Formats: sequence, C-alpha cells, structure tokens
Amino acid sequence: MLPAVSLLRVVRWATGCVLGLAMLVLQGCATVAAPDARDPLESFNRSVFSFNDGLDRVVLKPTARAYQATLPEWARKGVGNFFNNLEDVWSALNNGLQLRGQEMGDSIGRVMVNSTIGLGGLIDVASDLSIDRHPANFGLTLGRWGVSPGPYLVLPLLGPATLREVAALPVDQQGSLVTHIPDEATRTALTLTNVVDTRARYLRAGDVVDGAALDRYSFTRDAYLQRQRNDDYDGDPPPEEGTEP
Repeated sequence: MLPAVSLLRVVRWATGCVLGLAMLVLQGCATVAAPDARDPLESFNRSVFSFNDGLDRVVLKPTARAYQATLPEWARKGVGNFFNNLEDVWSALNNGLQLRGQEMGDSIGRVMVNSTIGLGGLIDVASDLSIDRHPANFGLTLGRWGVSPGPYLVLPLLGPATLREVAALPVDQQGSLVTHIPDEATRTALTLTNVVDTRARYLRAGDVVDGAALDRYSFTRDAYLQRQRNDDYDGDPPPEEGTEP
C-alpha cells in the first residue's frame, strides 16, 4: 500500500524548503560578490546537485536502464506520447495566456487529434499531420510577460530551476491533469512512470555529458539557463551584456 503522504506532497514540501532557504541565503549574501551573478547560491546548489546526482546514479538511472531494456521502443514511444498529450492541454492554456494564437491553436488541435485518432494520446498522429508541439508552462508565461528569471536554483529531486520557475511550480502542478486524478495509487503510478520514461529518453545525453564535461554542474547550469533564455525570447534572444552583437 502506498504511504499516506504522496510523492507530489513530498516534492511540494521539498520545493518549499528550498525556496525558504534560498531567500535566507540570498539575504545573507546580498553584499558578497559571486563568481557567476546568475548563481549567487552556487555552494548550496552544488550540494543539492550532488545529492540529486547520487540519487540518480543509485536509483533513477538503473531504473531507467531496466525500463529501456524491458519495454520495446514502440511501447516506450507510446508512453512518451501519452504524457506529451496530457502536457499539451496545459501548453494550450499557457500559449493562450501569452497571446500566441497559432501555438494555442496547434496545441488544442494536437490534443483533439491525438486523444481521438491517436487512441488517447498513445499515437502521435498530430505530428504526422505536421501539427507541431509548442510546450509551455506558467514559468514561461511569466517570462514572456517580462518577469525576470531570478537566481539559478537546484531543487531536490526536481533539478535545475530559477526562482521564477519555483514560484510558478504550484500553478504548474495544479495545471497538470495527473494532479487531479482522485485515486492516489493511480496518480503516483503515473507520476513515477513519467519520471522514469523521461529519464530513459535522456540516458544517452547524460552519458555524453558524463564523458565530456569537466564540471558537470557548470555544464548543466549553463545549458539550462541558455535554453530558458532562448525560450523567453522565442528562439531569438538579444546579445547578453558584455558580449559582441
């Protein structure tokens, strides 16, 4: 039997603790220059990164490898399509909040096509019809409306984020269809399956980083912040301060 405290509650509790600690540490180091202005909590973040990395190596990565070895590729693709279809519902709303009519229409169209012809989202018929995905969450919506990312953070279990994403996390959790499934066993099973499936899709990329990056923490941070900046500016970010145009 599953414990009374669900995985989602544990994640929310851990996130709240990190946010509170981040505020305290930010106040304490407000006058101390950091090596990277985007990451004033680097020492704290590295500790959380090490914890997450250890958990990944001991639990998540072996589980993802077993999942990959057990399920054939077509089955894993169906699982990924199913969760993408659920996420497209929330993406449609956020694209609407960003006043992105084409992207909202594509997201709605994808959900309608894949939920019906695609057998509940297991088959990505919409992509075959050239209806593109436009993933969007509330953190991205805030960014599109001018809210700055804030300092870089590493969350227990969840990994890289910024203060803006942490603030948006409760809204994104409520926007997830899985969150509203009444049966806790089903809700937790779907959450864990999504986590393992996502990790399995990034096994090869993770191995490349392990073999190539001298400082995996810095590599992960820089890649995450660059992708976020690219998303904020719809793929065309302006030159950063101190760089040549």
